[in-house]
Amino acid sequence: MKLKQLTSLLVASGFAAVGSYAQAAELEITVQNLTRGIYFTPILVSAHVPEHHLFSVGQLPGSDIQAMAEGGDISGLAASAMAMNADNAENPAAGLLMPAASTTTMLSTSDGNTALSVVAMMLPTNDGFIGLDAWPIPQEPGTYTIYLNAYDAGTEANDEIRGGGAPGVPGMPVPPPLEDLVGTGGSGVTNVINSGFVHIHPGSLGDDDAAGGHSDINNTVQRWLNPVAMVTVTVSE
Repeated sequence: MKLKQLTSLLVASGFAAVGSYAQAAELEITVQNLTRGIYFTPILVSAHVPEHHLFSVGQLPGSDIQAMAEGGDISGLAASAMAMNADNAENPAAGLLMPAASTTTMLSTSDGNTALSVVAMMLPTNDGFIGLDAWPIPQEPGTYTIYLNAYDAGTEANDEIRGGGAPGVPGMPVPPPLEDLVGTGGSGVTNVINSGFVHIHPGSLGDDDAAGGHSDINNTVQRWLNPVAMVTVTVSE
């Protein structure tokens, strides 16, 4: 085969492959919390065009990322995704997703929405969140598993002190049922924002002093290692 003919064949095959990923799909999506003592705020699951991103590692976070990562508010991210004609499933757990628990949602995707993203704030953290960024949805029916890391939005210092909950307000939100699980009286781990971009979360330090010390996080319960969540996607026939 001549080089020109081979090149034409590869280009044609490439266009065929791209076209095959432009079909609608029926998805069953399960998000499982893999941590021992971390809770996830309301989860946003979004199927969207590959060019759209709910967040991007190494990039500056927008106000919608800040609202999600500091206070668990997914409404801004959901609205921006919908503006791109995304197919969203919001808050499938109907509240906080407890440690070791899982939640399942069904999602029917539209033509062209071939990338899947998942985000939710992690509690207790200052601006930590679980994240899946524009994962290509397979065309082939089957069950697929993705492990998610913890990310730091880079918008707030990780002082590990209870409080906050609103963008720009220092401290970790501590809603029920975390009230009795998070300490008080910590002096603060740091008041410095080490970066202004989204990056892998460095983890919580914590301490063993529930009424003082440098942190309000329990270092034997609320520390974690990546991955922090597992997403199982079943693509129907």
